[in-house]
Amino acid sequence: MSSQSPAAQSSTAQARIAHLRRETSESSIDLTINLDGTGVSDIHTSVPFYDHLLTAFAKHSLTDLTVRASGDIEIDVHHTVEDVGIVLGLAIRQALGDKSGISRYGDALVPLDEALAQAVVDISGRPYLVHTGEPAGFEFHLIGGHFTGSMVRHVFEAIAFNAALTVHVTVLGGRDPHHIAEAEFKAFARAFRQAKAYDPLVSGVPSTKGAL
Repeated sequence: MSSQSPAAQSSTAQARIAHLRRETSESSIDLTINLDGTGVSDIHTSVPFYDHLLTAFAKHSLTDLTVRASGDIEIDVHHTVEDVGIVLGLAIRQALGDKSGISRYGDALVPLDEALAQAVVDISGRPYLVHTGEPAGFEFHLIGGHFTGSMVRHVFEAIAFNAALTVHVTVLGGRDPHHIAEAEFKAFARAFRQAKAYDPLVSGVPSTKGAL
């Protein structure tokens, strides 16, 4: 059993950094992630509210994140938003490496004024998403005039399935669509922050199977 602090483990372990590029006929994405960062971000997706949500994710998960993305937003923001989520998930999976020494699980309850969201993350190697509680009509609302509420679930699906995470996100309350979406991303960020963190009591991979 290691007696090192999580910070010491992080400094001596292999750097958990990934840089990925993805080009399709619908979008172009260049993304860099550092799981052991301080929450510094530089994000330009061409979808302003999405930039806002990803900035909140980086800040509250203590993940350094740089994103440059462009796509056919003149048709819809869907392709660009979902494709960034795919690349972010792939980058998380790559940066996590063999997952040795991590806490694995995280749970967070986050308010934003009247909105309240809970997220639970398991770095399980088994992609699964449970996403519930958004109020009726939320999926049709244009937040900031361009970001449809339905995109929130699409992003969590893309991240969970490509990072091989089990994710539960539950909206417990809320009225303002901006507040609801932001509370969901912040809750996910805080839960992911706990799950990816090194645990000084964990030796090896935290699974009875020996792999995640």
